[in-house]
Amino acid sequence: MSDETPRQLEGRRGLYVSYRGKTLLSRIDSIGQGERAAAACPKSKRTLYLCPSPLYGYGLALFLGDLDEGSAVLCVEADEQLLALSRRALGGLLADPRLVLAAAAGEEELCALVRDTWGARRFRRLETLRLTGGWQLFPARYEALAAALRRSITADWSNAMTLVKLGRRYARNALRNLALIPSAPSVGAFFGAPFGSETVLVLGAGPSLDGLLEGLCGAFGEALSGPDLSGPGLGKIAGRSNAAKRHFRIIAVDTALPPLLDRNIRPDLVVALECQHWNLRDFIGAAPRKIPAAMDLSALPATAGALGGPVYLFATPWTDLALFRRLSAAALLPCAVPPLGSVGLTAVALACRLSRGTILTGGLDFSFTLDAYHARGTAGHRDRLREQDRFHGVINAAAAFRRGSFPARSKTGAPVRSDPAMTAYRDLFEGEFARGGRVRDIAGPGLPLGVPVLSLAEALACLREAEGTGEAAALPSPENAPGPAETCAFVRGERDALIRLRDILTGDVPPPPPDRFEALLDEADFLWAHFPDCAATGGRRPAATDRSFLKRVRVEIDPFIALLDRVLGELGAESGHPRISASR
Repeated sequence: MSDETPRQLEGRRGLYVSYRGKTLLSRIDSIGQGERAAAACPKSKRTLYLCPSPLYGYGLALFLGDLDEGSAVLCVEADEQLLALSRRALGGLLADPRLVLAAAAGEEELCALVRDTWGARRFRRLETLRLTGGWQLFPARYEALAAALRRSITADWSNAMTLVKLGRRYARNALRNLALIPSAPSVGAFFGAPFGSETVLVLGAGPSLDGLLEGLCGAFGEALSGPDLSGPGLGKIAGRSNAAKRHFRIIAVDTALPPLLDRNIRPDLVVALECQHWNLRDFIGAAPRKIPAAMDLSALPATAGALGGPVYLFATPWTDLALFRRLSAAALLPCAVPPLGSVGLTAVALACRLSRGTILTGGLDFSFTLDAYHARGTAGHRDRLREQDRFHGVINAAAAFRRGSFPARSKTGAPVRSDPAMTAYRDLFEGEFARGGRVRDIAGPGLPLGVPVLSLAEALACLREAEGTGEAAALPSPENAPGPAETCAFVRGERDALIRLRDILTGDVPPPPPDRFEALLDEADFLWAHFPDCAATGGRRPAATDRSFLKRVRVEIDPFIALLDRVLGELGAESGHPRISASR
């Protein structure tokens, strides 16, 4: 019989399998082998156990009998013939909701299967349960799946912590920014025609940005300054004639803007994601340049006027909310971009949508050195220089060697440092953009991103080739956005729903039927999605009979009503003549 077909043989106690030159179970006591492995595996609550190549499932019944609360077993098999064998052998065990058998498909598909089967944030950790020797046929594959599941679990809980800390602010910013909708179209206005197949350069703010900007200035000079939209004299003061033109686009993250302006480089688009005030200092002095901004709906509202140019909105749904579904149904939800957590990753995601051409990235390092966290000229770098004196140098040892940081090797082989958060973003970058084939990274002192790497000379040559593709299309003007009347109607509906819920909770109106009350709470999910007990369960709230939960909801309502009243005032709703506040 061919060794390419699994051979099922009788052992002294139980069956064993010979396949591809390996004996995958004990010839003497395969049942005891599985039971001993199951008993030796540490058990804890809310743990996902990954069981590679379970074969006959010896020991699984014993393991499920001792399984702790909230835990489950995911059996995976990378070989089709062995998968068919396991499906026949496990039989009735597969009826247990705590056990799933799946093919070792793509990492994303397996992570999605876990979420769909057991729900988001069900598990706190992952353990590997090896009951057979079948994992030795594809050890790298099974290890990659385990690593992906661990990253997924970590990311889910990191997202939950972010939701607890910032969820209320996200919701308040999103509702506050509804006043921008009539004057700020969705970034989807860029899709297709405006950028077409142009080459796009996406710039982060990592230390490698310095060398890249020097190369750009040397290669393209005054073509980087863009059109002179700043009013009389600025182009002359900067020593630029603005006669030269470039035919590739530049998209920059907010933190990278000061180094660009220091070199008189005007990006075509600046991406702003920050929901707090930290990035406002990145925009100091930028307003006269009238730079277009791509702004997240949940970003700090003051960001809208900081760059002086047109504003384009996009949305990164930070959690599943009925609010987003209502905005979408009312045609008010801007273009949705996956919530990637990093402004650099978001900028690349936007570039991939705005252009069908090559995407070059630079300054997305996800690493740092002892004396450089960001490029020269960024707000953080300037702060460090201002603090320098006899007792404080530019080297920040406390930050560089803080708990969790570790040494790493960059694309060039130079030693750098990183931390778990940065490496998680690096892994997410590879997972999102490595397969498309259009994204290229520019060599520098940053972590490898899992995409092809170009030297600086090769990147500059690629940008020069873009010069022969014709003049870049003009950026679109803010038009075709939903009108103030539609926006006012939506905001007024949200405010009235909150007032009704408040009156019910205070007893000012008779309570509705229980099912209607449950629906009202679900519709107002932005009030409670950030509660720790809701964030930790993937958005599942306590019952409507939980008095503690209802009291917390009641506390949230009045500030949101006041906020919506302010939005209506900016939209000119009281006067009956819709308008947009000039101050925004």
